[in-house]
Amino acid sequence: MLRELHISNLAVIADARIELAAGLNCFTGATGAGKSLVIGALEVLLGLRSPAEMLRAGADEGRVSGVFEIENAELLKRIEQATDVQVTSDGGELLLTRRLYASGRSSVSLNGNPITLGMLKQVAEHLVDVHGQHDHQYLLKPSNQLDVLDQFGDLLPLRRQYHDAYEKLVEAKRRLEDLSASRTLREQQLELYRFQADEIDTAELSEGEYEELQARASVLTNVEKLKKDAGGVHGALYEADGSVLERLKMMASIIAELATLDQNLRVVATGLRDATIGLEECAFDLSRYLDKLDLDPGELAEVNERLNTVLRVLNKYGDPIETTLAYRAELGRKIEELERATDDLAGLRAQVAPLAAELKKLGEALSAKRQAVAKKLGPLVERQLAELGMEKAKFSVSVLPATGSVAGEDLPATPSGFDHVEFVAQTNPGLLPQPLRKIASGGELSRIMLALKGILAASDRISVLVFDEIDANVGGRLGSVIGNKLRHLAGHHQDLCITHLPQIASYADRHLTVRKEVTGERTETKVRTMEGTERLQELAEMIGGQRITDTTRAQAQELLDSAVSEFVAKTRPEAPVGRPGKNGRKVRS
Repeated sequence: MLRELHISNLAVIADARIELAAGLNCFTGATGAGKSLVIGALEVLLGLRSPAEMLRAGADEGRVSGVFEIENAELLKRIEQATDVQVTSDGGELLLTRRLYASGRSSVSLNGNPITLGMLKQVAEHLVDVHGQHDHQYLLKPSNQLDVLDQFGDLLPLRRQYHDAYEKLVEAKRRLEDLSASRTLREQQLELYRFQADEIDTAELSEGEYEELQARASVLTNVEKLKKDAGGVHGALYEADGSVLERLKMMASIIAELATLDQNLRVVATGLRDATIGLEECAFDLSRYLDKLDLDPGELAEVNERLNTVLRVLNKYGDPIETTLAYRAELGRKIEELERATDDLAGLRAQVAPLAAELKKLGEALSAKRQAVAKKLGPLVERQLAELGMEKAKFSVSVLPATGSVAGEDLPATPSGFDHVEFVAQTNPGLLPQPLRKIASGGELSRIMLALKGILAASDRISVLVFDEIDANVGGRLGSVIGNKLRHLAGHHQDLCITHLPQIASYADRHLTVRKEVTGERTETKVRTMEGTERLQELAEMIGGQRITDTTRAQAQELLDSAVSEFVAKTRPEAPVGRPGKNGRKVRS
C-alpha cells in the first residue's frame, strides 16, 4: 500500500504531505482545485507521466516522494531484480523519490539509491494501477490479459506444466538442429581446435616466462659492455692505486681521530665509516657479478629461439601469455563438447516426437479450459457493468490461436500456450465491439476496470488502484453502487479515487479534500484529511453547494450511515476474505 505521498513545488502545490489509509481513500474538492494534480504527481513519481513544465513557478527544484509498504516477499524480490537495490532488508518499506530541476532534467531514487527511469517504470507496474490513463494500465495490455484469465481460472499450475514441456521441446529441437549441421564442418572445427591446442601445449608456456626470457636475452646480448663498464667501476672503487675506497678509508680514519678531540665530529665520522662499509659491499657485489658474467653463445641462441617460439604463439592466440592460456582452456571445452556430440539423429528424433505429443496434449487442454473460463468471465463482467450503469454493455474474452510456433512442428505454440487473448467490449448498442485498449471514454473505461477488478480482486497482484473519472456521467443513485463496489474492492487493495459525488465519498475509509488557497499573489493547493464534523460539512457542501443547511447536513449524515449499513449488508453473506471489522470493513485474517 501507499502509506504517504509528499509533493513539493509541483504546479500550484508548494508543499503537501498526504497520509493515506489502507482501504478506500477518496479525494474531493471543487473543479479546478487540483485533485487531478495529486494523481498527476503520483504518475510523475511512478514514471507514468513526463514532469515537463510541472515545476512550480520560481522554484529551482521540485520533488514527489512516496512511502510504500509491501508484504509480498515475491514482489520484493522482483523489485530487487529490476533495480539491483536490496529492499527485503528494509522490512518491506520502499521510499520512491523523483526530483525535478529547473534545467528540465529529473532524477529517481529507491530507498536512497539512484535508479534509472526504466527501472522505475518496472517497479511501478508491480505497485500501482492508474485507471483513466490509457497507456499505463496493466489490464489494458494484451500481453497481460492472458495472465489475468489464467489467474481467474486457476490455470497457472497447468500453464507451468505446459511451459516446462515447451522448454524441453525447444531445447531438443535446438540440439537436433545443431547435430543436423554438416558433419564435415564439425570435423573441420574439431581438427582446427585440436591443432591449435596441440600448438599451444607444445610451446609449454608458463606465466611470467616471456618477461624472464627478455631479461636474459638482454644480458647475453650486452655481456661485453657489461663486463667492460662494470669492471671499470669495480677497479675505480677497489683495485686501482688511489681507489675510491682507499682514499675514503684514509679520510674516515682522519675524521675518526679528530672526533676523539671534538665530539661534534662523531656524526661525520660515523657517516664516513658507514659509507666506507657500504661502498666496500658494493665492490664485493660487483666482483661476484663479474665472476659469473660469461658469454655463452649457445645459451644466447637457445634464449632467442625460445623467445621466437613464445612470440609466434602469442601473436596467434593472444598477448600476454595469460590470454593464450585462457584461450587454451576454452579450446578444451569446445573440443570436449564436439567430442561428446553424437550423430545419432534418429535417436534424437525419437526423443522429440513424445515431447511434441505431450506439448500438444497440454496445449489443447489449456486452450479448452481457457475457452471455458472466458465464457464464464464475460457474463460476470456484464453483470457488474449493469450495476454500474452500463446495462447495454457487452464484454467478452477473445481466445484465438497464437501466431507462434516451434520449428518443424505444426502447433501454434508460444511459451504461454496456444492462445492469444484479448478483452473485447461493446459499451453502447450500435457500436462495434473493440479491444479494451481502444475504448475512448475514460468514465466507461474506469467502470469496466472496476468491474474487472471486483471479480479478479482476490488473485490480482497490484496493491494500489487509482480511479480517475470513475463517476463521469454518473448520477447519485449509481454513485452509491460504485462507492459500495470500491469499498468492497478495498478489502483486497488500497484504492485512491477522485470523485465529485458525495455518494461515493461517503464510503471512504479516509476522506481527503483538495482546496485552493490564495495568499497574497500566490495560489496554493492544500490537501487535508476530513474527519468528524469537517467531513460532514464537506459532504453537505458536495450535496448542496456553498449554502449548507440542516437539510444538507442531515442528507450527508444519512449517506454516511447508509454507506456503513449497505456495505455490511452486501459483504455479510460472502465473508471469503476475513472477519467484519470496524464500520463494516473486512479485516484480513
